[in-house]
Amino acid sequence: MLAAVIGIEGTVLTAAERRLLAETPPAGVILFARNVADRAQLRSLTNAIRAAAAPAVPMILVDQEGGRVMRLCPPVWRSLPAMAAIGALFARQPDQAVQAARAVGHLIGCDLVETGIDVACAPVLDVAASGLTEAIGSRAFSSDPFVVTELGGALAEGLLDTGVLPVIKHLPGHGRAQVDSHVGLPVVTASLDELAARDFVPFRTLADLPIGMTAHIVFPALDPDRPATLSRPIIEGVIRGQIGFSGLLLSDDLGMGALSGDLVGRAIACLAAGCDLALACSGRIEDALALADALPRLAGEAAHRHARALAFRGTGQGPVDVAAAEHHLRATQLVA
Repeated sequence: MLAAVIGIEGTVLTAAERRLLAETPPAGVILFARNVADRAQLRSLTNAIRAAAAPAVPMILVDQEGGRVMRLCPPVWRSLPAMAAIGALFARQPDQAVQAARAVGHLIGCDLVETGIDVACAPVLDVAASGLTEAIGSRAFSSDPFVVTELGGALAEGLLDTGVLPVIKHLPGHGRAQVDSHVGLPVVTASLDELAARDFVPFRTLADLPIGMTAHIVFPALDPDRPATLSRPIIEGVIRGQIGFSGLLLSDDLGMGALSGDLVGRAIACLAAGCDLALACSGRIEDALALADALPRLAGEAAHRHARALAFRGTGQGPVDVAAAEHHLRATQLVA
């Protein structure tokens, strides 16, 4: 499989997309709101992706966090709270908040399993700081790394209970960024000691989870020249080293405004820096074809990490009680 996760154009596969999936299947396909109409359509699409790529079995991913980052949206899918709301509940009723985070994981996971999606790009483990960009905002659980760890871990466990793989993001931490990396390049000037004492804590504690995603942020104390996604010193020395994350590592979307250069150059650079998979979300077939021509197949340690990540499926405590999860969110007033 290609060392990439790609997007697709619409709610059905085009002929060109089918050919690409058959000839150069990527390690994953990521879906967005543009790919989603209703439950039956989405299940048909995920079935078509797997049929086209067979015998390869690409992961199918989606950003489904709750709050404002949901690609499967009401009224077809249930409303889910923002992570900051669960963090606020923790300040009053910590046990109820942990249960709520696990309930959100259960509900996200059940929705995804029903429609053939096996990876949720959640939870966000970024520790909120003063001046935090709204690109993260209410997606962060808390400004307390302990709270982020407790709630992020519970949400990830909830996903795993359903057989869905969580993705922890954004390594090594996006919570101090004051610029939206979708449009510009954030620079975080905190020292290594400051980052290690706060930002790294949730990632370090939950480093045994199967998949992680990098941040497009420059940390001068770690690498003055390159954002984390493109930095071997950060990926090897910090993410793999100090934090101890040994799972499958995805770049954040390489089409974001934080990065410079063409898409293929960005993808080659992120893999050279130590990312296992290059993430390209545009859905443009010309982007996918260019990556298929330029990038390597998944091999070596990256292939082992990919296999270990997939082996996490079925390791949760399931089955889950959907009605109980929904009741708990209503009882704690996190949803109406």
